[in-house]
Amino acid sequence: MSQNKAARGASSKGKKSSKSGADEKREDVLQAVVIADSFQTRFEPFSVEKPRCLLPLANTPLIEYTLEFLAMNGVQEVFVYCGAHHEQIERYVHDSRWSPTSRTCPFSSLDFIRVADARSIGDFLRDLDKRNIIDGDFLLVHGDLVANISLDGALEAHRARREANRDSCMTLVLREAGDEAHNTKTKGITPAFIIDPNAKRCLHYEEIHPFQTDRYVTLDPTILEHREAEARTDLIDAEIDICTPDVLALWSESFDYELPRANFLHGVLKDWELNGKMIHTEIVNEGYSARARNLQMYDAISRDMLNGWTYPFTPECNIFPGQTYRPRNDNTYQEDDVEVAPGSQVLDSILGKDTHIGTESRISSSIIGRSCKIGRNVRIVDSFIWDGATIHDGAVVEHSIIAERGVVGKKAYVREGSLVSYGVQLGDETDVKPATVLSLLSHNGQPLSLQPELVGPQGKGAAFHNPEDDEADFDDPSTLQKSLIYSMEDLDIEVSSVSTLADDDYMSDESGPISPTASQPTSRSRLSSFASDDSGAPSFSNFHSDAVHGLLDVLRGTSGNFESEKLEFTSLRLANNASDGAMRRAVATAFVRRAVELMNAENGALEPVKAAKQVLTSREGASEFVTDVGVGDRSVTEQIEFAVAVQKACANSAKIVEVAKAGNLLAAMLQQMYDLDILEEEGILGWWGDERGKEDGPMAGVREKCQALVEWLENADEESEEDDEDDE
Repeated sequence: MSQNKAARGASSKGKKSSKSGADEKREDVLQAVVIADSFQTRFEPFSVEKPRCLLPLANTPLIEYTLEFLAMNGVQEVFVYCGAHHEQIERYVHDSRWSPTSRTCPFSSLDFIRVADARSIGDFLRDLDKRNIIDGDFLLVHGDLVANISLDGALEAHRARREANRDSCMTLVLREAGDEAHNTKTKGITPAFIIDPNAKRCLHYEEIHPFQTDRYVTLDPTILEHREAEARTDLIDAEIDICTPDVLALWSESFDYELPRANFLHGVLKDWELNGKMIHTEIVNEGYSARARNLQMYDAISRDMLNGWTYPFTPECNIFPGQTYRPRNDNTYQEDDVEVAPGSQVLDSILGKDTHIGTESRISSSIIGRSCKIGRNVRIVDSFIWDGATIHDGAVVEHSIIAERGVVGKKAYVREGSLVSYGVQLGDETDVKPATVLSLLSHNGQPLSLQPELVGPQGKGAAFHNPEDDEADFDDPSTLQKSLIYSMEDLDIEVSSVSTLADDDYMSDESGPISPTASQPTSRSRLSSFASDDSGAPSFSNFHSDAVHGLLDVLRGTSGNFESEKLEFTSLRLANNASDGAMRRAVATAFVRRAVELMNAENGALEPVKAAKQVLTSREGASEFVTDVGVGDRSVTEQIEFAVAVQKACANSAKIVEVAKAGNLLAAMLQQMYDLDILEEEGILGWWGDERGKEDGPMAGVREKCQALVEWLENADEESEEDDEDDE
């Protein structure tokens, strides 16, 4: 595929015989510059030992996706700017198909450039300007890019603008998010583009974050004279830029520019009257583009690969040499020589070559590297296990990363958000607290003194800490992007001035008390919380409250319908940058809350079975809304997550109804959702086995009432298997 594209470029080049050699090269040879060092610490401790661009995403080094994207788009000459660990990057490329000496390399040249004293991306680009090796238009991308977008249209439009006006120096290729939710919209920092939709010209750029005391953008009124303008915060910016050499000159003119967006783009647009240069946009609505700019994006892109959004960068395509992935049941992909012992279950996961999984283990929504050893009765959920790691019998790993050669001891528990770096060993029965970061090396590569209190008496490793984090400003939004899980819970911030994550208590005061009677419709628009609120950036608590109230209005029949509510719900989500989890919580809360209202005397005192049926079927489009918005892509993992959300909502309803009634309601809701094909048998059984549903207190109390339903499903499954055997 890559080679054919390059060949087509070479063929078309030969037809331009009427032009001079220099002009021909400028027009036909597409160059690209790859920034392979971000000068950031977001991937520590892993990036202490290996550059970000070589870290495995879906068991493939990140730079492979970047170079394949360039090859797919006909790039012929590549310049790679390396910083830290440059020798590893050069060695990897030299030994790969991307080496210019390889017959399969689609590029005519690939050169590495080192800048000994570089401290920022700006230093790289100012150095590039001095070298005079860029002959014409070139692509500027980063070594952590995953994209399948065709740039043919964007390049053509860029060249036409350049031909019409030589001051048009740069085109930003942006992906429109639209009404659908996107995992790869950045959390913590929201890019805001002010764009002239007719000329496609970018007029202003700003970054909005939760620490701001206001969210207003101040514009120079002269840029709005005689033109329209749109404020766009719905765009995914993977930093794919089509540039002319003038861009490098602009970098050289401002030695204080370090970052391509926050400094360069913002500054050039702000000083457009002085520099006279214009920057345009090409907004595409097809294809995929994202940067693994932090661990949260790494997580999101990995999920997108599992769900097929990144095609052809999906496991079954095996577009990278040596891969042998084949699809299995339950959205699972396995390479050759993988052994999964009887009694184990693997759902929505990727398993690398030579990995062995013991009996009675459960792996879901995870990516397991090559040559990993997974013991018996192990549970791995939402996690990344890199090559050569060992997870011993009875261990649990939840939403964490275990790096190469990492060892998790017997019955150890690695809790969500933890990062276990290369070679770290956790002793038997070690309990790793949430968001713990462990390493053998310090931020500057020096060995750390072992801390057995963290890794166990037989363990090896210590807490990782970078002293530079202590010097970060209190309101630096980058602090929100240094963990695997986006959270502001540990930050000492006044809730009144910034957004916060919604409380797990779905029916807390933020959405108002549960009323035994249907409340009157509110006169306030559900979008007013982010359209007119002066308190700061969009709030997750506002999202939960407004989303729940909006759904309740529709369920009560006091306003709207589910078709219009889906649009408002999606708009509300985009405006607040709410997560998939927040979406599930809001839907589960609203439907359970309405069912509880129907169970009270003022609303007819319906039995839980009738209340569940009415809330899911009485209003047209209700069950479809739950399926599309609450559950999402219908994978087993998403079904389990939604079932857990419904259970938590029922457990919280035990504040106003008896636990037994709340449990009966949960059983009735699950039964109805099964009958309506919202949840499948595998989803309910998977929820039943999920540890989160077994917590002490109301969660366990409401769960008990579902045992009969689960046993019925299990018996039905066994009878179905017996019937199949009889047929044979």
